Amino acid sequence: MKLQLIAVGRKMPGWVEAGFEEYARRMPAECSLSLTEIPARVRGKNAPVESILEKEGQQMLAAVPRGNGLIALDVRGQAWSTEALSRRMQGWMGSGRNYSLLIGGPEGLHDACLDAADIRWSLSPLTFPHPLARIIVAEQLYRAWSLLKNHPYHRG
Repeated sequence: MKLQLIAVGRKMPGWVEAGFEEYARRMPAECSLSLTEIPARVRGKNAPVESILEKEGQQMLAAVPRGNGLIALDVRGQAWSTEALSRRMQGWMGSGRNYSLLIGGPEGLHDACLDAADIRWSLSPLTFPHPLARIIVAEQLYRAWSLLKNHPYHRG
C-alpha cells in the first residue's frame, strides 16, 4: 500500500522537512509514505479566503491518483486512539487500495475536499500549525504500522 500525504505549503522550515522525512524513511516498502506539496496561495489582509481554499482544494484533489482512498484531516473528523488507527491501517492494507491524506493550509480544507473524503480524521480537538500536522501524521502512521508488526517502537 502506498500512502500519499498531500499538504498545502512549500518551503517548510528544515525541522518540518527533517521530521516528516524521518518517519517516511522508517515506513516499510509494504506501506510507503510520500509527500505531495501544493503551493499555498498568497494570503493578504483582504484576501478572498473562500476563493483561495477553492483553488487549493482543486489542486489537492487533482493530485489524488485515480482509485485512491481519500482521508481528510479535519478538526471535526473522528479522533482515533493509536490502536484504532492501527486497526484502520490493517484494513487499508488489506483493501488492496492506496490512500491519500489531505492536510489543508491555515484555514483548513475546502468543502469539496471534505465532501470527497471517504474518512475525516481529527488528530485532536486542538488546532495544530499545518506544518506540524505533517510530522504528527507521519509519526502516527509509523506508530500504527509498528503496532501492527509488534515492532518495539510502540510500547503503549
